[in-house]
Amino acid sequence: MASEEELFASVDALLNEEPHLPPPAERARLREAAGITQARLATALKTTTQSVKNWENGRSEPKSPRLDAYQRLLNGWAAKYPAPGAAPAASVAGAAPAAATEPAASRVETADAPQAPAVAAAVPTRPATPRPAATSRRPATKKAAQPAADPRFPHGPLAVLDGDGCAYGVDGIVLDCPASTVVELVEWTLRESGLGAPKLNRYGKDSDPLIVLTAAAAVKLGLPERLEGHEQRRSLRLPEDHPVVKQVVKAKWRLTQRGFGPWARIYRKAQGRERQCVQLAILSWDALDERSWPGVSEMEPADIARVLGVYATRVITPRGSTAVSGLELMTALRPPTRAVRDEASGNWVPGHNPGSLGTEPMDPAPPEAPAEHPVVVNSGWRGGFVNEEAYQWVRPVDLLTDEECTLPFAVGLDLNTAFLAAAARLVVGLSAPDHFVGPKFNPKIPGSWLVDLSHVEVDPRLPSPFTPDGTRPTGPAWYQTHTVAYAQELGFNVQPIEAYLRRETGAYLDPWHDRLKAAYVGTLADLGVTKDLRDAEFLAAMERHKDVDPAMAAVLAAIKATVKGGIGKLRERPQGKKYKEGERWPALQRPTWRPDIRAAVISKARVNMHRKLRNMATMTGLYPLAVLSDCVVYPSPGESPLDFLPYAASGKPQPGAFRLGPTPGLAKLEGVQSMLWAVDLMEQGHNPARHIKGGDAVLDEGE
Repeated sequence: MASEEELFASVDALLNEEPHLPPPAERARLREAAGITQARLATALKTTTQSVKNWENGRSEPKSPRLDAYQRLLNGWAAKYPAPGAAPAASVAGAAPAAATEPAASRVETADAPQAPAVAAAVPTRPATPRPAATSRRPATKKAAQPAADPRFPHGPLAVLDGDGCAYGVDGIVLDCPASTVVELVEWTLRESGLGAPKLNRYGKDSDPLIVLTAAAAVKLGLPERLEGHEQRRSLRLPEDHPVVKQVVKAKWRLTQRGFGPWARIYRKAQGRERQCVQLAILSWDALDERSWPGVSEMEPADIARVLGVYATRVITPRGSTAVSGLELMTALRPPTRAVRDEASGNWVPGHNPGSLGTEPMDPAPPEAPAEHPVVVNSGWRGGFVNEEAYQWVRPVDLLTDEECTLPFAVGLDLNTAFLAAAARLVVGLSAPDHFVGPKFNPKIPGSWLVDLSHVEVDPRLPSPFTPDGTRPTGPAWYQTHTVAYAQELGFNVQPIEAYLRRETGAYLDPWHDRLKAAYVGTLADLGVTKDLRDAEFLAAMERHKDVDPAMAAVLAAIKATVKGGIGKLRERPQGKKYKEGERWPALQRPTWRPDIRAAVISKARVNMHRKLRNMATMTGLYPLAVLSDCVVYPSPGESPLDFLPYAASGKPQPGAFRLGPTPGLAKLEGVQSMLWAVDLMEQGHNPARHIKGGDAVLDEGE
């Protein structure tokens, strides 16, 4: 038997070991919960932002004494921001004391799980046994998003309300909702539901609760099952004289300018720090676009709650289309204001939040704007426009070699969320543009440059890196900084004629990138596609991932749509036949209407694509047949990317070329067809990349 001295020595040895940090994902969660950026944390720990990123993705670990300081900080955050599901208030089964005094309207059951006897005795809830199959709305048995740990929102960010008064929340929670009108629903949601989500940044705002209405619930509340009549379908909203709209106004609630449509926002002026706002989504009015949320509208209410709950937890509580949510996420992660002390009065007042886009809209430089923008029309601008768009290129058929034509297959590769990968560490302008004549090019300054790149020669079997259609420039044109910098990278001299540049800069999209990347990679992992798979295993996992869990596959589709749509919203165009050129349209009132940022993302994505195309040609001698945005088609001796991608003797992928994997910027198989099929399409003037997977691919222009 060990002596006391031996036991004490063993314990002392454990105490003297270096501290053990929480897992990398938990480190990132704690920092985000505290509202601290990676850059600010790096400053506090006297290290670099890249080091912090490496700690949070598991690539490296800090060393003492920085390790001890980091551990102390994480421990403090862990006490303040416990992991989701850890707080007793978030657990229905463990909430017996609170349940005894909970209003009847908010009674909770967790479907598919019997209630604890103590809770059943305290509150006469509905039986937890499954209901008959004909009326069952039980949640799927798959893993669900965890309820919010914030005690203010014990039941998570949202609920799906069915016609029988059952409100299905995340993690199998079911609430009793007694509301029979929209006004009663709004008041129940704010007072009794326990729904909502905490802010994503310390200077931001909590997410308003979301109530999703099934068709039966909409009819019960006095709404039409579908928008009827030409005017309602055209405007996507109820008329102002509809009884429900009148009820809302009579009760002194307000609707946003969008009115009562598929995504209706009902609010009153905030009381102090407490917001009074509820977001409604009406499924039968096509609130969930099938392209962004495939199959979700047809799911059972509990499964819809699961899909939207996972999205809300990993991305943001939906506030409209995925495009709207993508844009709202930018603002939620980079709020425009923060509290600052007024030196004159000593009071805390809203002030500019450094690194954000501020509170006021900003007009672009004339070449950055679309032709109908007031800065173009009113100034009579005729100097040309920035044309940074995604690739749509097909190699001329006469440049195909006999050797290429004898290869049996055409294989398409698709880059995972290419725009998201381009947003990483992307420095963009934060201030208004200033005009310069004859400036010296500086690749570190974001902006638009008028420069002649027609002298830059590239192999004709590759698209030009400077134009969306891949043709060689014919004279001076406007380009974004990344495009001009790539010409320098290729070894050519650039001499700008003029430029519109921004003095204040920052990596505005970094937190947006980090959150969406984590959501994308995490959701793929839930579908069995993980980072540790070998390339052959990765291809096999991607082939079956949509069948593993259709609900999580829908979340993945929504995340991808959020990336594309969010970038597209930065340059939202006017809508409606009544619009006249030169008029300001509603989107221009947003600080997030920034076509220059969209151009920067697409420019970097296109340059990234061309760099890989060039490296592939150098390493393998293969040239693409066609490129469509983030999809490239290659001639191949086999049906798999493994038959033509370059690998080192060790079996590892060659750096710089296309690589397979689940993270943004890496590639996956898009589709396989015969080489004869591809050549036939090319001869007809069609792009094989659009049809390589057997249908029409979607062009990811960010529109």
